[in-house]
Amino acid sequence: MAKKDYYETLGVARNASDAELKKAYRRMAMKYHPDRNPNDPKAEEYFKEIKDAYETLSDNQKRAAYDQFGHAGVDGAAAGARGGAGQAGFSDIFGDIFGDIFGSAGSGGGGQSYAQRGSDLRYNVELTLEQAVFGHSMEINVPTMAVCESCNGTGAKKGTKPTTCSTCGGVGQVRIQQGFFSIQQTCPTCHGSGQMISNPCLSCGGQGRVKKMKKLAVKIPPGVDVGDRIRLSGEGEAGVAGSPAGDLYVQVNIKEHDLFKRDSEDLHCEIPIAFMTAMLGGQIEVPTLEGRVKLKIPEGTQSGKVFRLRKKGVKPVRGGPAGDLLCHIQVEIPVALSREQKDLLGRFDKTVVPEKNFPRGFAWLNGVKRFFSDLKL
Repeated sequence: MAKKDYYETLGVARNASDAELKKAYRRMAMKYHPDRNPNDPKAEEYFKEIKDAYETLSDNQKRAAYDQFGHAGVDGAAAGARGGAGQAGFSDIFGDIFGDIFGSAGSGGGGQSYAQRGSDLRYNVELTLEQAVFGHSMEINVPTMAVCESCNGTGAKKGTKPTTCSTCGGVGQVRIQQGFFSIQQTCPTCHGSGQMISNPCLSCGGQGRVKKMKKLAVKIPPGVDVGDRIRLSGEGEAGVAGSPAGDLYVQVNIKEHDLFKRDSEDLHCEIPIAFMTAMLGGQIEVPTLEGRVKLKIPEGTQSGKVFRLRKKGVKPVRGGPAGDLLCHIQVEIPVALSREQKDLLGRFDKTVVPEKNFPRGFAWLNGVKRFFSDLKL
């Protein structure tokens, strides 16, 4: 099945800014997150599509490749990030070919090794809203390929050393002549490492790395949001035979909160108030992430009224002023009334003047009357 256009997936224009991309991703990720749609496999699949689209378009290099070549320009690079080293995108492929033709890269004698860098890893963490807003320190256990302690990552048995590959001379690449073109490929003997191991390490089988559960301390900065990633350089998988390690990306998800809903830097909170308070006005306490604050309710407040508490939202992770807390008022109508209460309300109702006490309802009824009157014409 053909992949859907990434811009269409996120619902943005092709010239969308980074801020527009992030806003669209946050909105759609919150809507289709599996935690909010536990029994909907379609939502889970769509969430994956949204995440793939954002991860590509939020990276300037990947976005440029996607804009020029479509999915073919990024599928190789994405697979490399997910599955390991040695897989290249369009830029890597063309760089090798044209560099060899014009003599700008990989020309012999440089001693440069094309050994396999360790794979990048991703680790998902789920935070509470408070942890995301104020920051959090935590320990995580990551299953990974770590440097073999027996051989210190060389892959060679203790007391021995790897030797230079005789096929490629330690470069890790060989040149193949095809007609007028000279194409550079990974050395088939050493598989790009530039070295040969005659006596492999018994612990790692010559790979220079072993499976291990690595414990890491992670500091979550204040203000992170759904979809943000924290990069830990060199904490991914160890490379083959002493090659550089990959990176670890800690992917942030945030649990639903009982009181607040987050929208970028703003917080939203639904606040029920008694109908008497709505009619006569008063003062109530409302929650914020920093504690209780007083909120004045004017006389005649209606359901749906929104009060904005400045700078009671979230301070952005990349700096700037904090967002606001938006309090959505819901007027609660009393239930389970006694006979006496009903009698009191009945007497009150007889004193009501619709055009004065219920101006919105009075205007609406007049509009309905005019509507039906016009229909008769």
